[in-house]
Amino acid sequence: MTNTNDLSSRINDKYKSMSKGQKLLAAYIMDNYDKAVFLTAAKLGTVVGVSESTVVRFATNLGYKGYPEFQQALEELVRNKLNSIQRMEVTYGRISQSKILETVLQSDTENLKGTLENLNQGAFELAVDTILKARNIYVIGVRSCASLASFLAFYLNLMFEQVHLLHTGSSSELFEQMVRIGSEDVVIGISFPRYSMLTLKAIEFASNRNARVITLTDSVHSPMNLYSSCSLIARSDMASIVDSLVAPLSVINALVVALCMKKQNEVVGTLEMLEKIWDEYQVYENDEVGPAENSVTMRYI
Repeated sequence: MTNTNDLSSRINDKYKSMSKGQKLLAAYIMDNYDKAVFLTAAKLGTVVGVSESTVVRFATNLGYKGYPEFQQALEELVRNKLNSIQRMEVTYGRISQSKILETVLQSDTENLKGTLENLNQGAFELAVDTILKARNIYVIGVRSCASLASFLAFYLNLMFEQVHLLHTGSSSELFEQMVRIGSEDVVIGISFPRYSMLTLKAIEFASNRNARVITLTDSVHSPMNLYSSCSLIARSDMASIVDSLVAPLSVINALVVALCMKKQNEVVGTLEMLEKIWDEYQVYENDEVGPAENSVTMRYI
């Protein structure tokens, strides 16, 4: 099914009716989207050899309100299409060696701000309510998102009895772990560009079994949202060899805190039991550093 919100689809649909200048823009963008995404309307016009007004008309002709909205759609295209090598080339082209720390932290800060401004509060509350009512909770995230899935599952396990962190060695193994999923269950799928087909298959399977699906992804246009009953949107870095998952992790933190507030008694009970176990089996005691001592010493059994 064609996504009419996809920039490439819009260009293909409108191409025959475009002016000569607009066709030049279309060709340049489709061949050089990784470069075009960083250009202003005036600069893009200069590169292609058309006026700035032609660039703006090109954007509105495609159905966008103006060049800024068109550029957002171009960012979506880049997120979905850049491979790892292209991401690295784009990153090296826009960050100087002396400003790596400043640039990366500033980018993460902007991702957090953008997420806070655009995250739907109603969707967040629905996610909390859906998890609270679930019989079984399944969590899936692969590749760089595996760390997010593991983090979320760890804390969910302190609050709920039936939490399943799905292992994704193969499709058959994945479905075997989900074979009993049903309408009383929920699956939380985490995926950011480049989107994982394995995660998409998992949430499709869950949806077909009438389970509730919560997705944590980067855009309303993400394919992860095809099967979700509740979508949490968090911004990730647009083009980098390292995926920026600061904002998604912050959303997970908020989700965990909200659930803890709803299940305070259960959490306290679990932590009290764990503290006794940790003390009994000296889980932490043996490798603690004595804070009040003048010298650093390690305690062993």
